[in-house]
Amino acid sequence: MNTRNILRFAAVLGIGAALTAGCGASSQSTNPSTAKSSQQDTVLKVGATPVPHAEILDYVKPILAKKGVNLQVVEFNDYVQPNRALASGQLDANYFQHVPYLEEYNQKNHTDLVPTIMVHFEPLGLYPGKSKSLQNIPDGATVAVPNDTTNEGRALLLLANNGLIKLKDPNSLSETPNDIVSNPHHLRIEELDAAAIPRMAKDVNYAVINGNYALQAGYKVSDALAVEKANSQAARTYANVVVVRDGEQNKPAIKKLDKALNSEAVKKFIENHYHGSVAPVFGKPIPLK
Repeated sequence: MNTRNILRFAAVLGIGAALTAGCGASSQSTNPSTAKSSQQDTVLKVGATPVPHAEILDYVKPILAKKGVNLQVVEFNDYVQPNRALASGQLDANYFQHVPYLEEYNQKNHTDLVPTIMVHFEPLGLYPGKSKSLQNIPDGATVAVPNDTTNEGRALLLLANNGLIKLKDPNSLSETPNDIVSNPHHLRIEELDAAAIPRMAKDVNYAVINGNYALQAGYKVSDALAVEKANSQAARTYANVVVVRDGEQNKPAIKKLDKALNSEAVKKFIENHYHGSVAPVFGKPIPLK
């Protein structure tokens, strides 16, 4: 092959390569668009305890994905870390607590976390331990109750409403064991971390267990010897809320999260999935002090 032919052949190869490269670029033209779309999704990190909060959040993930929000659920197994993580900026929101607990946390830790919407109420239950009924209660029976202020008051009110004790103020949700004015069965109140009570139930006569920890441990409302009523003062006060840093309530992603959690689809999910262990409480005013 002479020099002229070599040059012609090289030129043809160059054109072919260019065409091949052009075809390759064309065949992948949809990918940059897809990548761009996913890059535009807003990442929203929300802290939650596993049951029912994380389960409910997982349910709304596909709803939010259609709205351009990439919901990432970060699970916690206690009541302290989710607020710490939110206050420090590691989370965009959390969903695990009621307003009295939030207000107590803010006061003690000098934080400014605020609720956006109410989602559900988890009735507190009195569950059997070594004693299987409220008939013939043993003298000196031990009752495990949550040791945080708001849930302990709730637990004592549940005992009072079922005739086990009498409290100084029967309308207060902030009573402590020191406010017990009548204790005919000489009950011993054992204050424990709320998350630990399901594990300790077998070692006490009775255990007052928070709704989410009861669900997580496999309890059902039907197992309880007594339970907070849906129209009780506790239900009005202790609905679980979405919480954010003050000033971020109106962020578009937070608004989308709130709307999804207060949707009819979530209401049906809660009713069908938890059978009374969790009750939807949409559209009610948040009970702030």
